[in-house]
Amino acid sequence: MLAAIPLMIIPFIAYNVIIAGFGGAALGSLTTTLVEVPMMSGAVWSMSVGDLMIVVALVLLFVEILKATRTGSWSVMDHLLSTFVFVAYLVEFLLVANAATDIFFILMAIAFIDVIAGFSVAIRSAGRDVSIGL
Repeated sequence: MLAAIPLMIIPFIAYNVIIAGFGGAALGSLTTTLVEVPMMSGAVWSMSVGDLMIVVALVLLFVEILKATRTGSWSVMDHLLSTFVFVAYLVEFLLVANAATDIFFILMAIAFIDVIAGFSVAIRSAGRDVSIGL
């Protein structure tokens, strides 16, 4: 049952918690710098809260694609819920002013790739499971 929960809902909830102001002082804004690393070239590489959310979403996308290779009763529910999560991203992007950012758009694109890749991988792996006996 827990395997059917789409992981892309985690960045969705985290984004909404941060823009609602419940992230606390440390995560008060998506542009808050978390890490600054001086490079050998003299430049300073920094990672913000929004950048970290994108990286986490990409890792979760990888896990979701691995989950799509499973065939079973929960895989259909997982794909359906992933589609609902993408629709929630899309509706929020279009209707909420604080969601009209480049970070949220990238998270929405990752959710879209999750839906398309999930269906594609599931159809491909299901085709290999079919055996026709003579």
